[in-house]
Amino acid sequence: MLLPQYLLHGYKQLFLCSLKSGSINKCVWARNAESSTVVPNGLTDQTAHKNEVHANINESAEDEDYRRLHIPVMVKEVIDCFSPQPGQCFLDMTFGAGGHTVALLQKASDIKVYALDRDPAAYQIAQQLSDSYPNQIRALLGKFTEAETLLVSSGVEPRTLDGVLLDAGCSSMQLDTPERGFSLRKDGPLDMRMDNGRYPDMPTAADVVNALDQQALTSILRTYGEERHARKIASAIVQARSIYPITRTQQFASIVAGAFPAAALYARKDLLQRPTHVATKTFQALRIFVNDELHELYNGLRTVEKFLKRGGLLVALSFHSLEDRIIKRFLYGIDISEKSNLSVQQKIRLHKKNHFEPENNEEFSSRTSNTKWTSIKKKVITPRAMDIKENPRARSAKLRAAIKL
Repeated sequence: MLLPQYLLHGYKQLFLCSLKSGSINKCVWARNAESSTVVPNGLTDQTAHKNEVHANINESAEDEDYRRLHIPVMVKEVIDCFSPQPGQCFLDMTFGAGGHTVALLQKASDIKVYALDRDPAAYQIAQQLSDSYPNQIRALLGKFTEAETLLVSSGVEPRTLDGVLLDAGCSSMQLDTPERGFSLRKDGPLDMRMDNGRYPDMPTAADVVNALDQQALTSILRTYGEERHARKIASAIVQARSIYPITRTQQFASIVAGAFPAAALYARKDLLQRPTHVATKTFQALRIFVNDELHELYNGLRTVEKFLKRGGLLVALSFHSLEDRIIKRFLYGIDISEKSNLSVQQKIRLHKKNHFEPENNEEFSSRTSNTKWTSIKKKVITPRAMDIKENPRARSAKLRAAIKL
C-alpha cells in the first residue's frame, strides 16, 4: 500500500525537525565515531563468521555485476519506444552515467536533451558530455521535486517535451562507490544519500539506524524493504547500537545477519537464483527512506505529466515492486491517496459488490484507465536474456511506456 509510505514520509519530517532542533545527538555521535569505532570482544565472536560469509556471498553474486560498469538498462527497448526524430526535445530525469542520453543523441540529429540528476557526480558527467554535443545537452542538478523549477528556469515551457525517460532507483556509480555507502559489497561509511553531501544537514543512513526507535525502524523495513523479518532486524539494530554506534556498511550488514540463524544466511536468492545477503532488503529500505524515493517518484511523474506535450511519450524504468506499483497506478489514474490504493482488479471486485457487473475485465480496465495516458504496449516490458547476461543488474527491471493524451 502507498498510504503507509506517506505516513513514513511523516517520520522523516519529524526526524529532520529533531535533527535541526538538536534533540537527536546520537546522529552526530555516530558520524564522529565512524573512524574510531571499536566493536566489543563479545560481539566480535558472535559476528566473525557472519563477516566471512558476507564477503564470500557478495563475491559470488556481485563481483560479476561490478565488472559491468555503467551499462544502460534496456537501452534498445528505450530507444525503440521513443523512436527519436530530428529536432525533438527530451528530458532524462535520471541521467546517471548518460548511457540512455547518448543513445538518443546518436539516433537522430539535432536532438536536445535536458539531463537531470540529483547526484553531483552525474551532473558533472552531463556537463562534460555537453562538450561533445554542443547545444544538445543541458545539465540540471536537482531532485524530481525540483525538476519543474529547473525546467522553467532553463526556458522549458509546460506541454513542450516530446519524450521523458524516468529511470527510478540508484545508479551503478552509486552502488559501486564504497564511499557512498549504498552497497554491502565493500565496506564504507553508512551514508546512502543520493545528493552526496549537497545538503549536509540531511540525515544519513547511519543517522537513521542510530536514532529512530524500534517501532519506526520496523515500519521502514517492512514498508520500504518488504522485509518479513522487520521486527527481528529492528530489535537487533537497537540492541547493537546501545553498545556501539553503527557507522559502516559491512558492520551494519553483520548486525542484520546476526538476527538470523546461520542456516538462513544463504537461503535467499535473486531472480538469477544467485545467493543474496539477508541484509539486501534492509539496505534497500534504508536507501528509499533516506532519499525519500517514493515521494520523489510520484512528484516526478506529476512533473512529467505537466511538461510532456500531447502525444509525448513517457518511458519509465523501475527495479522493484514499490516503484512499479506507483508508476502503474499513476498511469491508470488511481488516486495515490485512495484507501488501499485499489488496483484495477480490486475495483472490479468492489463494483461487483455494489451490484455492478462489468462485461469483461479488459473492457472495465479500459473504462477505468486514466484518460490522460494510453500504454503503447499491452504488457510490461522486461529485459531479454542477453541483456541480463550482459548486465545482471537489469534482471528486475520493468519498462512501462505511455503516451500522454
